[in-house]
Amino acid sequence: MIILDYKDTRPIYEQVVEKFKLLILKGVIQKDEQMPSVRSLAVELSINPNTIQKAYAELERQGYIYTVKGRGNFISDSKNLLDERKEELKNRMVLLYKEGKELGMTKADFIGRLQEMEE
Repeated sequence: MIILDYKDTRPIYEQVVEKFKLLILKGVIQKDEQMPSVRSLAVELSINPNTIQKAYAELERQGYIYTVKGRGNFISDSKNLLDERKEELKNRMVLLYKEGKELGMTKADFIGRLQEMEE
C-alpha cells in the first residue's frame, strides 16, 4: 500500500502523510474505513511506531482521519478535502505561471509543455 523512498529528503512521517492523503483523495481508501493500526503499519514499513503515530496525528490535524477511542483511526469524508487540494494546486499553478512570466516565458510555452505531457 505504501512505499517509502529513503532517498527522499523529507522526514519519513511526512512521506507517510503524503501517501495516505493521495490514497484518500483518490478514493482508494473510503470514508469511515479503518486505518491500519499503528503497530501493524510500523512493522509492515519497518519503522518506529512513533513515526506512524506522528503521521496519524498530522492526518487527523489536517482532517483526513478521525480517532475513535479504543477502536482506532478512520477515514474522514474527503469531498471537501479534495476540493481544497484542487484549489491549492490551482494557486500553485498561478504562482508558477507568474514566476515563468518574470523569466520571459510565454503562455504558449506553458500550454505547449502541458500538451507535451498529454502525449
